[in-house]
Amino acid sequence: MQSRQDGQPTRALDARPFLDRAVAILDRHALGAPGVYARFTRDAPDGSPRDRGPNPYGAADAANLLWTLDRFPEHASERRDWVSILQDWQDPDTGAFREATHHPIHTTAHCAAALQLFDARPRHPLAALAPLRDPAAMEAFLDALAWRGAPWTASHEGAGLYAALHLAGEIGAEWEHRYFAWLSRECDPVTGLWRRGAVPDRPDALPLLFPHLAGTFHYLFNCEYARVAHPHPGALADTCLRIWERRVYPLARFVGFAEVDWVYCLHRGARAAGRLDAARIALADFAAEYVAFLTGLDADRDPGLDDLHALFGAVSALAELQTALPGRIVSDRPLRLVLDRRPFL
Repeated sequence: MQSRQDGQPTRALDARPFLDRAVAILDRHALGAPGVYARFTRDAPDGSPRDRGPNPYGAADAANLLWTLDRFPEHASERRDWVSILQDWQDPDTGAFREATHHPIHTTAHCAAALQLFDARPRHPLAALAPLRDPAAMEAFLDALAWRGAPWTASHEGAGLYAALHLAGEIGAEWEHRYFAWLSRECDPVTGLWRRGAVPDRPDALPLLFPHLAGTFHYLFNCEYARVAHPHPGALADTCLRIWERRVYPLARFVGFAEVDWVYCLHRGARAAGRLDAARIALADFAAEYVAFLTGLDADRDPGLDDLHALFGAVSALAELQTALPGRIVSDRPLRLVLDRRPFL
């Protein structure tokens, strides 16, 4: 038993039943050869068909999950097979990786990030992104994203652009300096969210902030990876705490990425601002709800658990919670957040 900063006792949370289930789910999605995985094994809840065959997110997220769970392939020959499978998803003409549910920049960054776990890169140049290797074109691209209307999905492009080009080794110091300088200028000082001028600022706007927070998460992990300071970390932490205290978004209700978005932004913002005590109280309360939620799911029925991409989001949230709350989240092996090795989820 531990003691919380507010004087209330806390108990360690046993994540092992859920994590064991995650390993079994991974095994169920494997399609034989190393690196060949389905993203889904069942159709959608409404009966609409889903691709149950080999899939780039199946392969990339299986690699991500195995790395997070400290079960990564050990033998050189197996790793070479994984790299080949992942590289085979790339279009040799455009350099893009594609999948129906995400923007090609997201898919390209996600597959390049999975390859980095094997110390590998995409096989072909990222030709479709070559025009954006010009810093001025990159800044114009960022400026034109849907910061007001779709900040969450637009961040897949704005953050994925950096991750994809960086991981492919196709940009240099000047490009990266311009990219992070743009982000620093454009961060909203009141909320700590991206982008200044696009974040709702009405008194009743708190329920509208979560898509902006989720978008901010993608830029924040690029900053954290590059060791670039968030310009307003205290404001970001305050925004996360307000979202939790008012329960304006249904966290710990679905399997996906919303939880790691919130946990990461709160933990990293509070850490940078030197305000971890208050953040840990909120994170401990959330962790108790989240571990209970995940442990109670039926792996044979829950649609989120059947999606390796969504499952990866949930396990990543546990990994960040385990770092933020030492001794609180129990697992057989310490969980490892892939973002501490390279950018992009």
